[in-house]
Amino acid sequence: MSIIFECEYQGRRYAGHGLPVPGSPLTLYPVADGQLRAALVAGHGPEDLGSAVAGDDGRIEVDPGDAGLRFLPPLLPTGSNNALINGFMGTHRTKFDRAPEPDEEFTPPNYYIKGFGSWLRLPGEPLTTPADPVWLLEEPEVVLVYANDDQGVPHYAGYTFGNDLNDIGLHLKNPWAWTPYAKLCETSITPWLFLDSPPEQVTGTVTIEREGAAAWQGGFSCGADSLFHRVPDMAEYLFSHPLLRRPGLVNYLFLGADKATYHDGFRIENGDRMVLDVSSHGVVLANEVRYGTTAPE
Repeated sequence: MSIIFECEYQGRRYAGHGLPVPGSPLTLYPVADGQLRAALVAGHGPEDLGSAVAGDDGRIEVDPGDAGLRFLPPLLPTGSNNALINGFMGTHRTKFDRAPEPDEEFTPPNYYIKGFGSWLRLPGEPLTTPADPVWLLEEPEVVLVYANDDQGVPHYAGYTFGNDLNDIGLHLKNPWAWTPYAKLCETSITPWLFLDSPPEQVTGTVTIEREGAAAWQGGFSCGADSLFHRVPDMAEYLFSHPLLRRPGLVNYLFLGADKATYHDGFRIENGDRMVLDVSSHGVVLANEVRYGTTAPE
């Protein structure tokens, strides 16, 4: 499958193909802010994004470990910040006491808005939480990426993976009112955009590292085959709302997560490192938990 990414290097924005290979240089192509979004909405689908990352003019090679190289969330409009982090809750089959019927009428799952696209963090960056969380929960999820054209029509760009860190303990104290507060933890995302349909099967392992050693480990699945709801139904319903069809908006849509550390009785603490190994797709997303500071008096 085709994969593209965007990054910044020495003050310029670049794009490239594939996942980094240790010991092999990355070939980078200069792009402007919004150039790939424009290629997507002008073409016929994700495949047009891949062909837009090419050419010899300004092409460079960079070591993946170069300290000056910084990856970006897929298609993030850094100039305008016209991007939204949002998603669904309670979408997995394990959270229902039955299987969906093949022709079952669609009932929208719960939904949340997390924040602006510029709030996203990348692999290796710490994720800040409230100063005194009740009980943190990591959430490995598939993230669909959409970009709206100048008329507000959403165009599917591909998918990536994210960790919707949140305070499930606070949420459970008052599920009908405090969920927005529980979501006020930073979220991470991988920069690799898979130019394909939303994945049917996604599997991997979560490891929580504490003081350099594994303190908890468990498997996860978050592909469409693990969901109770149908992905096309969720996306169609969401984009029926005009406010999400703002011209130029880039939308990072999280599809929900299965049970994880909290459901096993494990508490994530300040300084823990969450390692999400999406082994089915060769991607690792690792971030340290960092409690925020209290508000100044």
